[in-house]
Amino acid sequence: MGRRLSSRFVAGMTVEDAVAACERLNREGIRATLDSLGESVTVAEQAQASAEIYHRLLDAIVERGLDANVSVKLSQVGMDFDPVLAERIVGAMVEHAAQAGSFVRIDMEGSPYTEATIAITEGLAARFPGSVGTVLQAYLYRTEADAERLLGQGIRIRLCKGAYKEGPDVAFAAKADVDANYVKLMKRMVTYRNNGSGVFCGIATHDEAIVDAMRLFVRDEDVDKSAFEFQMLYGIRRDLQRRLVAEGFGVRVYVPFGPEWYPYFMRRLAERPANVFFLVKNMLRS
Repeated sequence: MGRRLSSRFVAGMTVEDAVAACERLNREGIRATLDSLGESVTVAEQAQASAEIYHRLLDAIVERGLDANVSVKLSQVGMDFDPVLAERIVGAMVEHAAQAGSFVRIDMEGSPYTEATIAITEGLAARFPGSVGTVLQAYLYRTEADAERLLGQGIRIRLCKGAYKEGPDVAFAAKADVDANYVKLMKRMVTYRNNGSGVFCGIATHDEAIVDAMRLFVRDEDVDKSAFEFQMLYGIRRDLQRRLVAEGFGVRVYVPFGPEWYPYFMRRLAERPANVFFLVKNMLRS
C-alpha cells in the first residue's frame, strides 16, 4: 500500500522528480502547482531548509519554461514557533515569484491558522500584486465573508471543501451543507466583478456532481472558461482531468513530493477517516 500510494499520489522524493511530473502534465495541457510536503516544523533550520526547496522550484519553473507555480504551508516555514520568521520566509518566496513572473499559493491549514494566513496573504498581495493567493475552505462558516474580503482586493482564491477535523462551532458538519456552500461560493467567485475586473480563482474539487454543476453554470450564464480553472490532486481522477482539458477548461494539478509523504498522508487519513475510502477508490480508477 505504501509503495502504491507513493507512486500514484506523490510525484517522487526530489525536486527533479517533481519537475519531471510537471513536464508530463504540461505535455497533456495541464498546469501544475508544485508542493514540497512537510508541515509543523519546530526549528528555524528546518524552516530555512523548506524555503530553499521552494526557491529551487521557482528557479526550475523559469529554467524549464514550466506552466506551474508553488504552494507552501505556513507551519512548514516556522509559523508555529516564530510567526515573524514565517512571514519573512514566505515574503522572500513571493518576491522571488514576482521577479520570475510566477505565483505562490499560501496553503490553508486548520481553523486556528485561518486569520493569520489571510492576513499574511493580504500584506504580501499589497506588495506583490498578482503574485500570491491563498486557500479558503467551504466547510467553515466564515468562508463566505473571507471570500468577499479577498475578492475585493483582487486576491486569487483556491476554493476547496476542507480536509481538517473541525468542530460544529466553526464548520458545517453535514456534507450536504458543505456542498451547498461550495457551489454558492464557486459561482460567486467566477462571476465576481469589481470595476469591470474579475479575479482568476481555482475550483478545487474531485466531486463530479460539483464539476457538472459548474459546467452547467458556465453554459447557462455564459461564463468565460478562462475566468477560472479546475484544480485536482496528482493521481486522482486523471480521467476527469483529461476530459475537462478536452472540453476547453483550464486544469491545474497539485503535485506533492518529498520524503514527508508518509506522515502527511497518515495525518490526513487520521483527521478524516472518509479519506481512506476516497484514496483506495481512486487507486482503482484510471
